[in-house]
Amino acid sequence: EYMAKCAFEAGNFERAKEYAQELLGTAGRYVDDFSYGGALHHWNLVLGRLSLANGEIEEAKRYLLEAGRTPGGPALGSFGPSMTLAKELLELGEQDAVIAYFDLCARFWRSEGGRLAEWKSAVAAGEMPDFGTNLRY
Repeated sequence: EYMAKCAFEAGNFERAKEYAQELLGTAGRYVDDFSYGGALHHWNLVLGRLSLANGEIEEAKRYLLEAGRTPGGPALGSFGPSMTLAKELLELGEQDAVIAYFDLCARFWRSEGGRLAEWKSAVAAGEMPDFGTNLRY
């Protein structure tokens, strides 16, 4: 699951895209695996960040929303989703997509403790939320 993200972070965008697309293509085989939802989330975020790096903002937003449509999983339900792509899109003024992502994440992030509402208010006010540790994974 993390090979695509590691390749992206290393600047090997082509390899990151290959990993993410290959894994998304085979994801249906692993629906019953406990890490399925987290993997879908991360793969879509990698593809979204790659799209953004190529100037494809609409495609990046689509992947952000796909990441939010994950069924969730143990880590996502506890620690929450990555906000890296959301932050990058906010920096480009894409508030609507990010707010929609927050709404999708509310379905699986059971222990969010009001953070999503806080972030949503900040975005609606034209501010950048403090995503804290949700930018680290």
